[in-house]
Amino acid sequence: MKPVHILFEDNHLLVVEKPVNIPSQEDATGDPDLLTLLKEDIKIRYNKPGNVYLGLVHRLDRPVGGAMVFAKTSKAASRLSENVRNRSLHKQYLAVVHGTPPAMSGKLVHHLLKDVRTNIVSVVPKGTRDAKEAILDYEVLSSKDQMSLVRITLHTGRPHQIRVQMNTIGCPLIGDQKYGAHLNKPGQQIALWSYELGFPHPVTKEPLLFHSPPPDMFPWNRWSELHV
Repeated sequence: MKPVHILFEDNHLLVVEKPVNIPSQEDATGDPDLLTLLKEDIKIRYNKPGNVYLGLVHRLDRPVGGAMVFAKTSKAASRLSENVRNRSLHKQYLAVVHGTPPAMSGKLVHHLLKDVRTNIVSVVPKGTRDAKEAILDYEVLSSKDQMSLVRITLHTGRPHQIRVQMNTIGCPLIGDQKYGAHLNKPGQQIALWSYELGFPHPVTKEPLLFHSPPPDMFPWNRWSELHV
């Protein structure tokens, strides 16, 4: 595996570009995960004895790549987790979807319920037991070849949220094997990327903003402006 690309690092934070198809943290597959790989990297680069602390603040689904922040101290982890809770951790994604959404921009609000047995998330009526509210804003940047490039701002971080909500409005993500299997070929890579990440520095409070452009490959390469 290629070294993980580091976007920013100081004594408190580590911001990286998560590679696709790697779990954010250890899961039932036992495959190499990003959290463990980064801990090992820090241990080697800084010649640290013993266990390395690295706090997982948020997650990206296994098939999704892009900007992701980790905390290098427990204080930073606590403050970044508070940013997640109070929604001051700004997360913007790019997605390529089938078709064109019914409006060029909008806010989607659904209630989602995860079946832990099947790892499938469904839209359910408000008030359903254990359902969580999911909110995002989207904007269609461009449409071509029966696909649309969409910018998505997440306001909540529910499992599979973008994938389920876009599918619900009739625009499943290109390559999504779980929520768009009727339109996607097996083995296709999902077209969802963590493009922009912003938050106040946990110690200095300085506003930080990071960008991670999607890879220059299908379907992203249909939009050359992404790779200028």
